[in-house]
Amino acid sequence: MKTGIATVSISGNLEEKIEAIAAAGFTGIEIFEQDFIADIRSPRAVGQRIRDAGLEVMLFQPFRDFEGLPDGLRAKAFDRAERKFDVMQELGCDLVLVCSSVHPQALGGIDRAAADFAELGVRAAARGLRVGYEALAWGRHVNDHRDAWEIVRRADHPSVGLILDSFHTLGRGIDPDTIRRIPGDRIFFVQLADAPAIEMDPLYWSRHFRNMPGEGDLAVTDFMRAVMATGYDGPISLEIFNDQFRGGSPGTIAQDGHRSLIALMDEVRRAEPASSAGIPALPAPIEVRDTAFVEFAAQGSDLIALEQLLESMGFRRAGRHVSKQVTLWQQGDIRFVLNAETGGHAGTAWNARGTTVCDIGLSVGSAPDTVARATALGARPFSQPLGPGELPIPAIRGLGGSVMHFIDDGTLSEVWDVEFRPEDGSTPGAGLTRIDHVAQTMTYDEMLSWSLFYTTLFDMQKAPMVDVVDPDGLVRSRAIASPTGKFRITLNGAETHRTLAGAFLAEGFGGTVQHVALATDDIFATAAALAKTGFAPLDLSPNYFDDLAARFDLEPDMLAQMRAANILYDADGTGEFFQLYSRPFAGQMFLEIVERRGAYAGYGAPNAPFRIAAQKRFQRVKGMPAT
Repeated sequence: MKTGIATVSISGNLEEKIEAIAAAGFTGIEIFEQDFIADIRSPRAVGQRIRDAGLEVMLFQPFRDFEGLPDGLRAKAFDRAERKFDVMQELGCDLVLVCSSVHPQALGGIDRAAADFAELGVRAAARGLRVGYEALAWGRHVNDHRDAWEIVRRADHPSVGLILDSFHTLGRGIDPDTIRRIPGDRIFFVQLADAPAIEMDPLYWSRHFRNMPGEGDLAVTDFMRAVMATGYDGPISLEIFNDQFRGGSPGTIAQDGHRSLIALMDEVRRAEPASSAGIPALPAPIEVRDTAFVEFAAQGSDLIALEQLLESMGFRRAGRHVSKQVTLWQQGDIRFVLNAETGGHAGTAWNARGTTVCDIGLSVGSAPDTVARATALGARPFSQPLGPGELPIPAIRGLGGSVMHFIDDGTLSEVWDVEFRPEDGSTPGAGLTRIDHVAQTMTYDEMLSWSLFYTTLFDMQKAPMVDVVDPDGLVRSRAIASPTGKFRITLNGAETHRTLAGAFLAEGFGGTVQHVALATDDIFATAAALAKTGFAPLDLSPNYFDDLAARFDLEPDMLAQMRAANILYDADGTGEFFQLYSRPFAGQMFLEIVERRGAYAGYGAPNAPFRIAAQKRFQRVKGMPAT
C-alpha cells in the first residue's frame, strides 16, 4: 500500500517537509506547487532530494483553470500545461492534478471539457506523463466527481484519469457509494481529508478546517470503502489545509497523518475484505477493560504529602516493591503506585516535572497485540533495564513523555504478587471502587494528535468538544471513552498559562495527567467516611448551592448534605452526577470522587467554572502564585 501526503499539509520549508514525511513512514509525496516555487533548488535537485529520502514524487499539483476556456485563453492554458510538463519531467513525476476550473470566463459543457482533456492527454502521453482531473466542491461548472468522471470517460484517453478527494465528495453531501460504479483503473489518485461539521462556504471550510481522517466528522471510511470496491490499487494520500497545522511541528503533523492513514485503511480492510488486498493486517482496535494502575513519581515532602492524602481517602499501603523504592496503595480495584526512585523513567520524570503521573497501566485482552497495533500506528515502544524480581511488562510512550503499560490476563496479571511484598496494614476504606476517568492536560494544539492517538489504538469513541470556562481564560475539553465506559479519558487543551490547566502545563514543562477521578457507589457514604479519616475537601462557594436549589428540584435534606460535604451536582435526561474534589497537591494536581446514577455519561462540565474558582481561591490562601 502506497501512502503519501501533500507538502501543503504540514508546516515548514520544503526541506523540513521532506524530512518529516520520510521520518513518518510515508511512501511518497505530493508536491504542492507553491512549496516547490519557494524552494531555491532546481526541479531536478528537488526530485533527487526526495528520492534520496526514500520517497516517490507521486503527484504535482495543482494545475488550475484549464478546461472550457474560450479560444484565446484556451491556447494559453495549453502553453501553461506544457511549462508544467517541463517541470514534472525534471522532478521525475509523471502525474499532474488538474482541478476543475473556477475561471470567470470558463464555459460549461461536458463535451467541451472532454475535448480539452483529450488533447491534453495526447500532449502528456508524448512526454510519458499522465493527467488527473479532480472536481472541486466549488468548481464553476464541475463540482461533483460524477461529472468529472463523465468528462474523463468521454475524453477516452489512457493518459487521462480521475482524481478523487474525500473532502470534495463528502463536503458536498454526495453519496460516496456512487464511486463504486467507476472502473478502478480509471482512478489515477486518491486524496483524503476529514473536517469538522461546520456550516460555511465550501472554499473557506476547505482551506482552513480540513484535518486528518478520524479527527473530523466526515464519512471518510465509507468513501475509502467505495474507492477500494472499484479495484483501485494506487496511492492513498493526504491533502490537508489547516491553519493550526501550518503553525505546528512538521514531524508531529506528519506522524499524525501516517497514523490516520494506517488506521483508516485497517478499518476499511475489516469492512471491505474482498477488495482490500495489499492492506497490512493489524490487530483490531484494542478493548481496554479498565485502568490497572496510575503511577506517580514523587520524592521528599511531596511524597509524604501524597501518602497522607491517600491515607485520608481510605487507601491502604498494600505492598512494597521487592527491589525499588516503590509502594502500592489500594482501595477496591484502584491501584496507585508511588515511585520514589532517583533513576530510571520515574527519576527522570521527577527531575523534569517534580511530582507527576509518570505511568498509566491499562488492563487489556492481549498486551502483545496492543503493542503491535501501537507500533504499527507510529507509537514508540518503551523499555528500561529490569531490576530483581521484575516482570517485562509491554509498554509504549504516552502523553508528555509519560509511559503506558499493558497488563493482560496471562502471567502479567500476577505482577502485584510477584513484584510487591504485601503489607499488613489495613483501613476500613471509604467506598471507592475503581478509576472512573483520567484527565490529561495539554496545549490546545496537541488535542487533535492525542485524540487520534487514543481513538486509533483503542476501541474508543470521542464526544463533542466542550468549552470549560476558567475565570482567566478558556479551556477546551474532549472526552474519549470505551463503549462500556470502563476506560475514560478527558483531554483538556489550554491556550493561556493564566488558566489552571495552563499553569499546570507551564509549571510541569508539558502535558500529562492533572487529575484522576475515582468512582463510588454512594458519594454521601464516602463523604461521611472521609470526614472521619481527616480528608480535607475543596471548599465551594455557598452561592453554588443556593444556585443548585434554583436550578434543580432537589430534596432539601440531600441539598443540605451536599452543602455540608462540598459535593457538586449535575443531571441530564439520562441520569445524575455527583462530584467531590480534593484540595490541590504538588502544585496544580488533584483527585476527584464521582458517583454516576442512571446512564449519565458526562463529566460535570457545568460545574467546572465553580470548581476552578475554588481551586484558585485555595491556592491564594496557601500562598501559591495565582494563575
